[in-house]
Amino acid sequence: MCLGIPGQIIEITDIKQKLAVVNVGGVKRQVNIACIVDEQHSVESCVGDWVLVHVGFAMNRMNEKEAMETLQILEELAQAVSRLG
Repeated sequence: MCLGIPGQIIEITDIKQKLAVVNVGGVKRQVNIACIVDEQHSVESCVGDWVLVHVGFAMNRMNEKEAMETLQILEELAQAVSRLG
C-alpha cells in the first residue's frame, strides 16, 4: 500500500533540479517537484502550493481544504491504531 501525505511548498531550493522544501505536518523535507511542473506551473510559482508527497516526490497539487481533510483523517487513523496497540 502506498501513502501520500499532504504538505505545503514553502521554499524552492534548486530551480534546475526542481527541488523544494515542503512542510509536512510541521516537518520540513526536501522533495522533488518535477511531477507538478509544466508550462502553466513554473518551478518558481509552486511556493505556497499544497501537494501530495510520496517517497520524496510531490505527486500532484491539491487545494488547502483537501489537504486539511486528509491530514485530519490521517490523524484519526493514527489515534485509532494507537488505541489498538
